[in-house]
Amino acid sequence: MLTDINPKLPMRNKTATRDYYINKLGFKEFGNEDYDGYLMIQKDSIQIHFFEFKSLDPKANYGQVYIRTNAIENLYQSFLEQKLSIHPAGHLQIKPWGQKEFAMLDPDNNLLTFGQAV
Repeated sequence: MLTDINPKLPMRNKTATRDYYINKLGFKEFGNEDYDGYLMIQKDSIQIHFFEFKSLDPKANYGQVYIRTNAIENLYQSFLEQKLSIHPAGHLQIKPWGQKEFAMLDPDNNLLTFGQAV
């Protein structure tokens, strides 16, 4: 039986990725070990893993994660208050598929879309 999913995204620089997710988005590092070239973060019940890909060209990166939330307005507002960059085409809006969504790009151009059912 499937119980969970933890996406794995590429990162060029573990320090920069850790800083973005922990200090800006409010995640915490998961686990007690510091693995070379690998990072695991968690916020609430969401966990994302990252693998080192030093030669990654961010312009050619199509990594994407869709993260569901039950407080989309609060999350969006908190990111705006922190002056975090929202994707130019990803400001908070209701989509035709019945989700209220917004999107951001991390330092490696991984697309983070946050959504809540309307």
